[in-house]
Amino acid sequence: MSAATPEADDFTRTYWEAAAGGRLLIRRCGACGEAHHYPREFCPHCWSEDVAWERAAGRATLYTWSVVHRNDLPPFADRTPYTAAVVDLAEGPRMMTVVVECPESELRVGMELEVAFREGDEGGVAVPVFRPRPPTPPSV
Repeated sequence: MSAATPEADDFTRTYWEAAAGGRLLIRRCGACGEAHHYPREFCPHCWSEDVAWERAAGRATLYTWSVVHRNDLPPFADRTPYTAAVVDLAEGPRMMTVVVECPESELRVGMELEVAFREGDEGGVAVPVFRPRPPTPPSV
């Protein structure tokens, strides 16, 4: 695997298997109820080890971003320019990611996004990325 390809271990295997199936997982604390991401074996809010996997809705809003025009590390050099971003998941946690399918001129703080999954460069690993959510049609 390349340095840019995530490697599953006993703890993160559940996360990467869900991503391969098109599902984004987060962790939620049974003690304080707070959700968090990136996955950890303890709650970063109250330090409880009573945490469990939970399927995220896959919705987020754009918090901030930077368009990367140069990155010499494989496989990123072939992807430039790309939009590195931080998003606020609907469940509360912030997540570092990449925004796809959106020109730089259309990016705006607070824009609604949805999760998509990009297959890793060496196959077998699906990485969550985000794209603009289509507008919700008005109810009749």
